[in-house]
Amino acid sequence: MAAPARQTVAFAVRGPIASADLPGLCERVCGLLEGSPDIALCDVTGVDPDAVTVDALALLQLAAQRHGCQVRLRHASSELLDLLAFMGLREVVPE
Repeated sequence: MAAPARQTVAFAVRGPIASADLPGLCERVCGLLEGSPDIALCDVTGVDPDAVTVDALALLQLAAQRHGCQVRLRHASSELLDLLAFMGLREVVPE
């Protein structure tokens, strides 16, 4: 018996991201996750590598996990990946 095909949803996050943007961003992404995808591909092309962005990505991963999904980054800069690693979140928000 074949395993069911994995569902994937893709979205982009653009910056700069302010702390005040986080609730709305999470709400919009949660709306995308209502279809119960397994993987959410998050394009972060050009997103500023700062603490607010890392916070946003961690919150998106938490929201995705609550929907049985995992966020994976696409087109992350080396600076953003380094900051995620520095903050101990590189394994939490994989590429």
